[in-house]
Amino acid sequence: MRRDVFQAIADPTRRQIIGLLANSSLNLNAIADNFDISRPAISKHIRILTECGLVTIRQEGRERFCSADLRQLKTVADWTAQYHEFWTQKLDALENYLAKSPKPRRKKQ
Repeated sequence: MRRDVFQAIADPTRRQIIGLLANSSLNLNAIADNFDISRPAISKHIRILTECGLVTIRQEGRERFCSADLRQLKTVADWTAQYHEFWTQKLDALENYLAKSPKPRRKKQ
């Protein structure tokens, strides 16, 4: 089953794993050391990230090293960009409305 990138980033643990791997390759044990969950659970998260194309695994001797492939996050960036434009327009319209409306008077206490 091919998963999409939105499934990968839906889980906070997977987002943290992506953050760990964004700057360097780590072996599975080094990744697991950053979490208070079992190694099999980390392996499951890594498998999902791999299925989504966000993580690649390479074998070096007996160890498996994981690296982030963040190109798939462009899908998320493209999707959220449309909402960024929408909210920017709405907030600009609100700002213009508030600038044109009379300022309410404050009552002295």
